[in-house]
Amino acid sequence: MTRTPAPFLPTSAKEMERLGWDELDIILITGDCYVDHPSFGTSIIGRYLESLGYRVGMIAQPDWKDPASLQVMGQPRIGIGVSSGNMDSMVNIYTAGRRMRRDDMFSEDGKTGNRPPHALPVYCQLARRAFPGKPILAGGLEASLRRVAHYDYWQDKIRPSMLLDTKADILVYGMGERPTPECFRRFASGGSLAGIRGTARLLGKNAALEFDRTGYIELPSYEEVLSNKDALMEQTKIQEANMNYYSASGLIQQYGDRLLVIEPPAEPLTPAELDRVHELPYARRPHPQYKGKIPAFESIINSIQVVRGCPGGCAFCGLVSHQGRTVMSRSTESVIREAETIAERPGFKGIISDVGGAAGNLFGSTYDIERCKKCKRVSCIFPNHCPGYHCDGQAVVHMLRMLRKLPKIRKLYINSGIRLDLALRQPELLREIIAHHVSGHMKVAPEHLDAKVMKLMRKGTPEEFYRFMDEFNRITKECKLEQYIIPLFISNFPGCTAKEMKTVDDFLNKHHWSLQQVQDYIPLPMTMGAAMYYTGKAPDGTPIEVNRGLAERRPQIEVLKKRRSPVKKKR
Repeated sequence: MTRTPAPFLPTSAKEMERLGWDELDIILITGDCYVDHPSFGTSIIGRYLESLGYRVGMIAQPDWKDPASLQVMGQPRIGIGVSSGNMDSMVNIYTAGRRMRRDDMFSEDGKTGNRPPHALPVYCQLARRAFPGKPILAGGLEASLRRVAHYDYWQDKIRPSMLLDTKADILVYGMGERPTPECFRRFASGGSLAGIRGTARLLGKNAALEFDRTGYIELPSYEEVLSNKDALMEQTKIQEANMNYYSASGLIQQYGDRLLVIEPPAEPLTPAELDRVHELPYARRPHPQYKGKIPAFESIINSIQVVRGCPGGCAFCGLVSHQGRTVMSRSTESVIREAETIAERPGFKGIISDVGGAAGNLFGSTYDIERCKKCKRVSCIFPNHCPGYHCDGQAVVHMLRMLRKLPKIRKLYINSGIRLDLALRQPELLREIIAHHVSGHMKVAPEHLDAKVMKLMRKGTPEEFYRFMDEFNRITKECKLEQYIIPLFISNFPGCTAKEMKTVDDFLNKHHWSLQQVQDYIPLPMTMGAAMYYTGKAPDGTPIEVNRGLAERRPQIEVLKKRRSPVKKKR
């Protein structure tokens, strides 16, 4: 059934009444403020479900102690979808030092305290109390990163799959446009939830005994992960080898007499499908109920996301676990239409702040699919460039030149950073970006400058950064511009001792370099970095030094903090 899109997905009975709705099909719950924009995952899913004919309501940042806060629009006909928001709630609330953050980028005026720790299970259990008997789908980033047994840095312990804590009927991992509608279709029909790619479900004792395990790879059991630290490393290796849609197997993990079943990843969206997702009828602004500003929205209001996924597979990053390693690009035409839409906004001053995604030089990536069907690599770029992955930068050059021709755009920047290892293979694009698309400072992320630590991080070599720096300075000088590199470094990554950190410190001192951002390492669930941190071992089993408490971590933090400054003083 086709309906006229709502100005905003309703958040109250009064808004439902204005739409002429007496009942919702689906309620979506999010730990973020409701911003109706394609940079906010729950809004994407809400608008996508709406485009399929569902009547969808949105409940943002409910009172997690009161089930009545979910009942403001009545009981949904089909079911409830729950997300903790665009970030894992523990990352959102706590720093690397396990202290409360001073602000929440996804809340009005940055105010903290609007979501609970481990928000996903809290919201799911609240929904179960508010709507007994209605099926619940758990999704979003927190669901993706915690879909299996995992190490929780803030509690310093192994936690089970989120399905045990949420008691949801099914968990969707990844961006969710394919599996989510299928889950709600089966909720509505009463059909089996088995076999939906991009989902996980927990089977009871009898169903676990009857389950056909053919084609599924067994992970170490939850009990084994609890009792044997090395089991988490084994599990992580298996997970990473099965994140590629084209070659992945399903995974299973035993929990006593119950069985966690994780289906293979969902198929990546085609460019046309990704275009459609980004061009749904978003209001492209926060819901009118908010009077203050929402910092996360303010930072992306004039930016354009052109890709999903990342080929890098960095050991510290959770993006591949959620978006996948296959880079999906929109069409240039769709990107131009979005730029034109932004240019028509009241108050637009002619500046597009960013065109990118995981990095600004991934657009137009292509793959040798036959090679991908046999691939179990954790990265398309590390430790060497896969011959089946292609991204020469020409598609990005063409897109940027087309965008620069738009009459209402004065400046167009790449502020999401670029992968420097890939940029060295894209000479025309590198010159194009340096000459036209640097807002005074270009972000690059070598993350470290010690070869051993960079290998553990899966970040290439120090020499690549030095070569990139030379190219940047050369082209900048040729273009008669004054602009600078902003390098991003991580302190306290597993295997990084004072000796290795001194390499970074010496470099910063030699170049009189100041930093705009300081990042202390956080072991994100389901990443190889977390497995190394927890086990104290490299992936090959070699023991490595790990700084754990704040007293151990502080010296490396101070190396970066003492260099922190709002601007770079000297080249």
